Amino acid sequence: NARVPKFTVVLGGSFGAGNYGLCGRGFDPRFIFSWPSARTAVMGGAQAAQVMEMVGRGKLERQGLPVNDDALRAMGEQLRARLDKEAHVLFGTARLWDDGVIDPRDTRRVLALCLQIVREADQRLLRPNTFGVARL
Repeated sequence: NARVPKFTVVLGGSFGAGNYGLCGRGFDPRFIFSWPSARTAVMGGAQAAQVMEMVGRGKLERQGLPVNDDALRAMGEQLRARLDKEAHVLFGTARLWDDGVIDPRDTRRVLALCLQIVREADQRLLRPNTFGVARL
């Protein structure tokens, strides 16, 4: 409910609910930037692989089928590799999960520029269309 401009800078790992709850897109920050060290994903690759191995094992055991530990490990490793690759900062910024990757040394300068942009935007008076639908 804050009425001040919100900015997010992702420095390290930002996963799942933590990404959302710490001023992710759902909280409508004015800008989201990432450092080159940032990683963003639904879940960490190692954690997701472990969960999927447990789910796969449970499913096979419930069906009374033999559990192939090597196949489960291979599936988990493949998932871990994919999620770790997709958590990379360039993967996320290419999909517009943030507003850009910034050099950590430029963080203050970028945030100061964002404050200037927000201040100017808040001072502008928007005039809605009063003549109907504009077709271009």
